[in-house]
Amino acid sequence: MNIDSLISANEQWMNAVEPPCPVILSSRIRLARNLVKYPFPGWANPSQRQELLATLCDALCRLPEMKEATVLSVAELSELEKLVLVERHLMSRELSGASAGAGMVISKNQNFAVMINEEDHLRLQVMQNGFKLDEIWTLIDNLDSGIERQVEYAFSPELGYLTACPTNVGTGMRASVMMHLPGLVLIEHMEKVIRALNQLGLAVRGVLGEGSEASGSVFQISNQQTLGESEVDIIHRLSNVLRTIIQQEKNARQKLFESNSRKILDKIGRSYGALQNAHLLTSSESMNLLSLMRLAVDMQLLPEDRRGLIDRLFIDSQPGHIQYNAHGDVEPSRRDALRADLMRTHFNTLPPLNFSNRS
Repeated sequence: MNIDSLISANEQWMNAVEPPCPVILSSRIRLARNLVKYPFPGWANPSQRQELLATLCDALCRLPEMKEATVLSVAELSELEKLVLVERHLMSRELSGASAGAGMVISKNQNFAVMINEEDHLRLQVMQNGFKLDEIWTLIDNLDSGIERQVEYAFSPELGYLTACPTNVGTGMRASVMMHLPGLVLIEHMEKVIRALNQLGLAVRGVLGEGSEASGSVFQISNQQTLGESEVDIIHRLSNVLRTIIQQEKNARQKLFESNSRKILDKIGRSYGALQNAHLLTSSESMNLLSLMRLAVDMQLLPEDRRGLIDRLFIDSQPGHIQYNAHGDVEPSRRDALRADLMRTHFNTLPPLNFSNRS
């Protein structure tokens, strides 16, 4: 199965935000759902999983949100194609290793992505750039209702939606945002923030979710509780905490600039020079350098209209994307060279950093 058109498409959720949101890159809500009369995917036999895949793909493709959607069978994807979909936050790492009957339906604009036969029969996802949890909830609620008009969900009046993992029972919802927090990282307050968030029942993960590192000062923050609260209440509580973090990040940036502006400007200047001239860059190095370029846009050292390019390079510099664009598996040292080539190509077209109002 060839997914070139999907990979080459300019995802709507990654387009520049108007107005810009310096701290929050993107927002996402995921719902876990299962059908009655079928075992959970981990217990289902291959024929049951294939039957579910066909039934759910048919139901999804009838929905207006999925007009001209891409339908994928995981078994027909190469390992590299699956890695690219994981890096784009469209596929989970768990689904990429799933057995027969696993699949995906992805909307044309890639805002909507539905995984079939991962841990649950359905994992619905809606993602957009910026801080848009309320808007996303409306979209995913409509998508969920459209599916439920065609199939019967496993639901308990006492517990809510039934899921394979008890931690998802209830609403089955995970609401999350991807936050860019270089200020809190540079003043070394991030560990304290993570501990406080854990105490509030929120999870903090890296850019690729559970088990990944927070490269580039990018953190994914989500709710953990799904039982005993409504979806609206979960979103409201999470949003209030996120607004506090946004303010803490702004305060950290102000503190950095007031205490030693030349130090932060020097880090940004050196990073810009490295991206324009480096011939070898690891994935981690590029993420950290791009983080400082996003901060440069926030500080008006680079034009606002370059934010979209920088956010896109966060994805395009990942190992899977580098290899996919090179048309095959590439050893790590060659990937580092190709990544540096990519950065030089783009950053040598950018205007010089404007330090005039910051020095």
